[in-house]
Amino acid sequence: MEQKRQSENTEKSPSRPANAPSLNEDGESDASYAEDVGVPDNAAVPAALAGSGSLDRLVDTARDYARQATAENTTKAYAKDWAHFTSWCRRRGANALPPAPDLIGLYIANCAAPDTEAPARPARPLSVSTIERRLSGLAWHYQQRGFALDRKDRHIATVLAGIRRKHARPPVQKEAVLAEDIRAMIATLPFDLRGLRDRAILLVGYAGGLRRSEIVSLDHGKDDTPDSGGWVQIEDDGAVLFLRGKTGWREVEIGRGSSDQTCPVHALEHWLHFAKIDFGPLFRRTTRDNKRALDARLSDKHVARLIKQTVLDAGIRSELSEKDRLALFSGHSLRAGLASSADVDERYIQKQLGHASAEMTRRYQRRRDRFRVNLTKAAGL
Repeated sequence: MEQKRQSENTEKSPSRPANAPSLNEDGESDASYAEDVGVPDNAAVPAALAGSGSLDRLVDTARDYARQATAENTTKAYAKDWAHFTSWCRRRGANALPPAPDLIGLYIANCAAPDTEAPARPARPLSVSTIERRLSGLAWHYQQRGFALDRKDRHIATVLAGIRRKHARPPVQKEAVLAEDIRAMIATLPFDLRGLRDRAILLVGYAGGLRRSEIVSLDHGKDDTPDSGGWVQIEDDGAVLFLRGKTGWREVEIGRGSSDQTCPVHALEHWLHFAKIDFGPLFRRTTRDNKRALDARLSDKHVARLIKQTVLDAGIRSELSEKDRLALFSGHSLRAGLASSADVDERYIQKQLGHASAEMTRRYQRRRDRFRVNLTKAAGL
């Protein structure tokens, strides 16, 4: 009887289109999915045209383009969101497919207020922003499987509104790396091959206001590698970075500094010269003996580790414990540092960071003069 009821629910589900893939006994689609990266592997030649060699060859091309539809880090995050949700469903005997708004409402409620089913390893409540990201990940995965998740459904929307009302907190911002900090950080680096590379990473990331993923995705030239996120063009007065962002391509200009010791363009030129790089990824791993640059692109995790380690070595915020200092700084500290240190009109910082609004830029400005315009005095008080 229970199986019959589940079958009827599947057939009558309003969120399941007529052409959605069939579900197996575990509630999963019969189509093969690349769960390691969270991208459906269901591009195929239409049955009526099967056997067409030219179309068969386009299948892999279509799959590659599908994988490029979202940023790599976003895809990985969505994959983790889906894995967490499906695991949660299995432990409670529920099916993840097709989407059931009432079940998802229970899921996000459990994310905000975990139960005590595993007292040996109690789960921590998730922040509101993480829960919202989880919902985005679920909606994306449902869409890839041919379903639609209505986030405005009352079972989801009202629960989420209550979570926001009860648990919402101001965002925890990472500490900004300011100009004096970046000078102290690069002073801790040696002048061997890795030191030259890491010095260029810090200075280019800081002067460009770059995300850590943008730093490591850069190539030496245009179209050098398939996984490139942009390339660099070095000119007499500075360097121009061409970056592929969330909303398209943008240009970031990095001028030459006031001295060679702190000039990001000079540091980049030194690294490229001694690493003998004229093609492919800009920032790479080196051999164990630190004598030669390899072909492999650096991970964006290296940038985060580099920032944290040089912050410790430079003694920045030494009044705090090592644990607190490591938690305060991250890859975003470089972007926040540029936004907080550059004494220029706000619109130039907004353009450099690639923000669509000035409000987003202000979130990065840790030393912004909040009371430059005093409405209290202007109102006569």
